[in-house]
Amino acid sequence: MKFIVSSSQLLKQLQVLGGVINSNNTLPILDNFLFELSENQLKVSASDLETTMSAVVDVESDTTGSIAVSARLLLDTLKTFPDQPLTFKTEGDSTIEISSDQGKYDMAYFNGDEFPKAVSLPSPSKTIVPSHVLATAISKTIFAAGNDDLRPVMSGVFFQFSSQNLTFVATDAHKLVKYTRTDVTADKTAEFIMPKKPLNLLKGVLKGDEEVTIEYNDANAKFTFDNFVLVCRLIDGKYPNYEAVIPKENPNKLTVDRASFLNSVRRVSIFSSKTTHQIRLKMAGTELNISAEDLDFSNKADERLSCDYQGDDMQIGFNSRFLSEMLSNLNSDEVLIEMSLPNRAGILTPIDGTDEGEQVTMLVMPVMLNN
Repeated sequence: MKFIVSSSQLLKQLQVLGGVINSNNTLPILDNFLFELSENQLKVSASDLETTMSAVVDVESDTTGSIAVSARLLLDTLKTFPDQPLTFKTEGDSTIEISSDQGKYDMAYFNGDEFPKAVSLPSPSKTIVPSHVLATAISKTIFAAGNDDLRPVMSGVFFQFSSQNLTFVATDAHKLVKYTRTDVTADKTAEFIMPKKPLNLLKGVLKGDEEVTIEYNDANAKFTFDNFVLVCRLIDGKYPNYEAVIPKENPNKLTVDRASFLNSVRRVSIFSSKTTHQIRLKMAGTELNISAEDLDFSNKADERLSCDYQGDDMQIGFNSRFLSEMLSNLNSDEVLIEMSLPNRAGILTPIDGTDEGEQVTMLVMPVMLNN
C-alpha cells in the first residue's frame, strides 16, 4: 500500500482525532490510528471503544489497504515538518516507510483488522442541525454538567428533540442550564443523553455553516459533517425531570449590567470562604450590595452596584464560582435574575444578545446564609 499526502493536511485531521485516544488504554491497538486506503481517499479513525471518530483525507494513490499506525509517534513526527508532500509506503508486513524532502522514517504497523469496528446504527432516527447551532448549544450547556460517577446521567448533556424545538439541558444538581432553539426542529420527538467527551470533540471542530446530520437510536448517536464522522455510545438511564425544579413564580426581579456584576462577583469572591465560596447579594431599591467574608482569616469585601430591582428587599447567598461561571457564559450586556425566596433557586436569563429563536435559562441553587 502506498500513498502521497500533504503533511499539514494530514496533521490537521490527526490532531482532531488524537483527542479521542485515551492516555491509558486497556487494548494496546487503541493507541493507534486506523488508516483505510481506497485509492484517492484515506479514511483515518481513532477509537476508545465508547467513541469512534473518523476523517477522510484526499491523497494520491492507486492502491488499497488497511493498517494501524502508532498515534503518538505519527503526531510527533508530523508536527516537525513544514508543509510538504509525504510518501507513505508499506515495507514487508510490519513496517511503513515515510519519505519526506529531508529523509526517510520507518515505523511499525499492525494489521487493520485488529482495530475495533465502529458501531453501525440500524434504522436510526435522523435530525439535521446547522453546525453553529450545535456548537453554541454545546458550549452554553456543557460547563453545567456534573462530574459525579455515581450519577452518570447528570454527567452528560440531555438532548430533547421535538417538532416545535430542540432543547439541550445540563445540570449537576447545584446549577442547571436549559438552551432552546425554536428555529430548528426535528421530525419526531426523541430524547437521549450525550457524554461530555464526544461533545468536547465536536465543539472543537464545528465551525462554519455546514449542516450536521445527527442519527440516533437507543444506544448510540452518530454525527456526520464536513469530512468527519463521530459515533458514540449514549449514557444509559432516565434524565431527571428538570422542569420540576425551575420555579415558576418569581416576583423579585433584578436587572443588572452583566460585565460589571461579573467583575464584582469575581473580586468579592476572592475574600469569600475557601470552602463554601459563599457571597451575599442584598437587594434594596435601586442598589445591589455584594459582600463576602472569610471568618477564618478575617477577610471581608463589600461592593455596591446600581441596578434595577423590582420586588421586596431581600438577601440571598450564592456560590460565587457557579455565579461567575454562568455570567461569563452569557454574552448579553444586561442580565435578569429572578428570585422568590432566599431558599429557592435564582434564575438567570440574558436580556439582549440572543439570536432569533434562541432561549437560554440558567438556574443556580442558593446557599444558606449564616447571619
